[in-house]
Order: sequence, then structure tokens, then C-alpha cells
Amino acid sequence: MRVLIAEDDFASRKFMLRFFEKYGECDITVDGKEAVEAFTMSLEMDEPYDLICLDIMMPEMDGHQALKMIRKIEEENNISEENKVKIVMTTALSETRHVTKAFENGCTAYAGKPINQEKLVAMLKKFNLIEE
Repeated sequence: MRVLIAEDDFASRKFMLRFFEKYGECDITVDGKEAVEAFTMSLEMDEPYDLICLDIMMPEMDGHQALKMIRKIEEENNISEENKVKIVMTTALSETRHVTKAFENGCTAYAGKPINQEKLVAMLKKFNLIEE
């Protein structure tokens, strides 16, 4: 599994990296702009990500903006629905409007911080990204 972690908080980044390293190759970005650039490069290199974890509150470009751009790039590249990257929005914000906006923009799932590891594993299994 190829994972992109877009997270500006060092502690959260470190936690996510430790968690996902067990399952595959991980790349890290610190803002939404870098995440979109990394996603674009992965397509150009024909090594697309299987999963992107996008923090909502990031400098330069927030997670909502990055999500919209990634989905637009997929559309422009005629990537089919089943081949689109799974995108999990992560945030300490529990306001309903953020959750609603994330799903409207095309996220696959939403995880509140602190991240519950068991729920994350269940989500990865549900998306067929890891084995039972």
C-alpha cells in the first residue's frame, strides 16, 4: 500500500507514520499544496497512492482545498471511480459543517483526532487496503 500523509502537526505526523509504516510505503507532506504536488507526481510516475490522509487545518492550502484539487485531477485524468485514491480527512475539529463539507468534496472517510487505531484498521480493511 502507498500512503500519503498530509499533516502539519509534528506529533500527529509521527503517529500516522508509525501506524502506516507497518502496511506499506509512506510519504509525508506538511501542507495541502505539497500534498497535491505529491499526488500529481505519483500519477506522472505511474505509482499512484492507495490512501491519502489529509488534515483539514493546514497552512498554505487546507485539506478541503487539497481534496477538491485531487478529485479534479483524477477527473481530468479519467480515473474511474473504483481506481480513485481513498482519502481520509483527519481533524481535531468535530463540527458537523467540516464533516459535511469533506464528504461533499469527495472524501472517502473522516477520522477525528486523536485517531482511534482500531477504527483506522477497520477502515483500511473495509477499503480492501489491508488483509483481514
